[in-house]
Amino acid sequence: MKLFGSKNIPFSSPQINAVRKRELTDFQQIAALKFKDENLLNLAFCHRSYTNEYPKAIDNNEKLEFLGDSVLGLIVADYLYHLYPDSAEGDLAKIKSYVVSESSLVKVAKKIKIDNYILIGKGEEYSGGRNKSALLADCTEAVIGAYFLDSGFKQVTEFVLDQLKDEIEKVNDKKHYRDYKTLLQELIQKKYKCCPRYTVLSIEGPDHNRTYHMNVKINEQTFGPGTGTNKKKAEQEAARLAYEYYDSRLDS
Repeated sequence: MKLFGSKNIPFSSPQINAVRKRELTDFQQIAALKFKDENLLNLAFCHRSYTNEYPKAIDNNEKLEFLGDSVLGLIVADYLYHLYPDSAEGDLAKIKSYVVSESSLVKVAKKIKIDNYILIGKGEEYSGGRNKSALLADCTEAVIGAYFLDSGFKQVTEFVLDQLKDEIEKVNDKKHYRDYKTLLQELIQKKYKCCPRYTVLSIEGPDHNRTYHMNVKINEQTFGPGTGTNKKKAEQEAARLAYEYYDSRLDS
């Protein structure tokens, strides 16, 4: 049983053997951070599927993810507030929403190779869990939460900004890739507690030169058609139409 944080909150993480210790050391070198308590870092990598298969009762990383999400939001909001003092709240909110989005966090996760060190169960491993966007983004937030508890706000701020400054600049210059399906889903789930539903309207052309037409339905409202050379591109275009509609109205 370990203790962390100012209130000495107890937690149980997987035992660190010699091999795992080398892995955690390698990760810290890649990510350019240093934990005082490597048990806390190990816990940040511990997915629920792994704890379910572990022979002893241990904790998973979900509470660290919860904490990391809030710490991440505060760091990015504070940075944007001071970086763009003349920008309107709505403009800052749009930049922040992308920078802390799943797609942005997955880029960080892959850059610092979180997928190599995360602990997942056998079933999750077989189903490709190590490459699932939601799992990688959640683990990134858990690492942020763990580093905040381990080393404090100043150190975790340096780490977060080192990973995300380039993305913030890309968003401000409108040079970033926008995953409209993810942005739309996050916005709609937060606002309406439901998920967008995509429908194929038609497929045109020969096999080697197809054109897809897609609609997306949210509650009783339909947007589209989105058109693309494959299904994913058509879905992205339909999602863009819906996202821009709701984004403009929710800001007003």
